[in-house]
Amino acid sequence: MSNTLNFIDLFAGAGGLSEGFIRAGYTPLAHIEMDKYACDTLRTRTAFHWLKSNSQLKKYKKYLHEKQEKEDGSKLWKQVPKSVIDTVIQSEIGEKTIDDIFAKVDKLTENRQIDIIIGGPPCQAYSVVGRARDPQNMQNDPRNFLYKYYIQFLKRYSPKMFVFENVPGILSAQNGVHLENIKRGIDEAGYEIELKRLKASDYGVLQNRERVIIIGWKKGLNMKYPELEKKDNPYKILPDLFSDLPARQHGEGGLTETVKYTAPTTKYLKQFHIRNGWDFTTQHIARPHNPTDLEIYRRAITLWLDKKERLNYAKLPPELQMHNNKKSFLNRFQVVDPVCCHTVVAHIAMDGHYYIYPSLKQIRSITIREAARIQSFPDDYYFEGSRSAA
Repeated sequence: MSNTLNFIDLFAGAGGLSEGFIRAGYTPLAHIEMDKYACDTLRTRTAFHWLKSNSQLKKYKKYLHEKQEKEDGSKLWKQVPKSVIDTVIQSEIGEKTIDDIFAKVDKLTENRQIDIIIGGPPCQAYSVVGRARDPQNMQNDPRNFLYKYYIQFLKRYSPKMFVFENVPGILSAQNGVHLENIKRGIDEAGYEIELKRLKASDYGVLQNRERVIIIGWKKGLNMKYPELEKKDNPYKILPDLFSDLPARQHGEGGLTETVKYTAPTTKYLKQFHIRNGWDFTTQHIARPHNPTDLEIYRRAITLWLDKKERLNYAKLPPELQMHNNKKSFLNRFQVVDPVCCHTVVAHIAMDGHYYIYPSLKQIRSITIREAARIQSFPDDYYFEGSRSAA
């Protein structure tokens, strides 16, 4: 029996939040996520942690070296106890599924006291961009109300604490009505909360990512929000985060190809546990682009590096304008700042133009591995599924 604090991860995605808690010494009891490829990624990562804690990481490295496209992670998952893989529950959280999910979580937790619940419901319904794209301003989006299931988990498992993460737009969605409803539900469940709007770049991540982090604790525990110490960040994307990865032109690299580093580890990669002493990584694959996009990329990179100006789509020559919409989302072609990146979003597969590599020597959008590093995922993290899914 482990003496470490345990947690359940709701709306787990590919496991980024969970990875942070595991690194801090917590033990995951269950991950709940609806997306198949995210769940496969969670299973692979869960297998990694089991193999690591049992001094069998050679099996994981062998799996990565022999990995073939269109294979899921079954070859790896079979090498760890089934109970480890079963901690990943693939299910949408909703009225029709909640009882079945509870039954599975009950079996996994074996009536243990849950220390903490983490996670954040999908944020498109609260995001400013999501509301701008929806003619009804996301008012009828069912994702507005997924927090109710989060609260049901609090009521059923009565954790000592919880961490609820979401986009800053949650503060203003429906003029603050959604946030007030969330606060009321949490209060009724027996918890006190504090919330803060935090910026990842204040804490060592090379990304200007802002999120609202709500931390709650059971009434009577007399706790408070942890003091987070902001750090001066002397590091930059190109020299400190990307410099040891092989150069890529558009369309280069394989999804399951293992790649050797081309330079020693940097102080940043070491300090933030990105490379972890390995001599290779994976998924350094760049998507292909058509000649029109490559010319737009070239112009966008030049403008950003020379003048720190973003490209305005409406001002491109007519022969380069392939979209009819010339009134909104005119910043759809964005170069990654070589110092600190703008926020990386979940749908980067559809928005590759929004993450252009900041050099005229490699005119392309960033690779899967580069996107993962920007979000501080370690290089031994493997994202299952197709390139788009990853």
